[in-house]
Amino acid sequence: MILHCVFCSFRDDISEDASKAAINALEDFSLKLDGVIAFDHGPNLDFEMKSQAYDRGFVIRFTDAQALDNYANHPTHKELGGQLSQLCVGGGDGIIVFDLDV
Repeated sequence: MILHCVFCSFRDDISEDASKAAINALEDFSLKLDGVIAFDHGPNLDFEMKSQAYDRGFVIRFTDAQALDNYANHPTHKELGGQLSQLCVGGGDGIIVFDLDV
């Protein structure tokens, strides 16, 4: 299984509703794809005080690397990912992605 972890540093002028809407759009799209097991998201609680710059994140569970590749190369993902980037500090630089083979 591949765990696709995405953490976002939203610009100060972006409302919580706007950040949630962008992630909800990715969730709605993702859950329609073959090979997507689950999509979870929420605010960064940062209990250890190690990631204060990142406001919100999401995790997508894929059956395998091919399912992640299909998601990553899908035109809708590219469109929604671009919209998400526009909301983040420095565009795409305000997003961290980890893909874990678990």
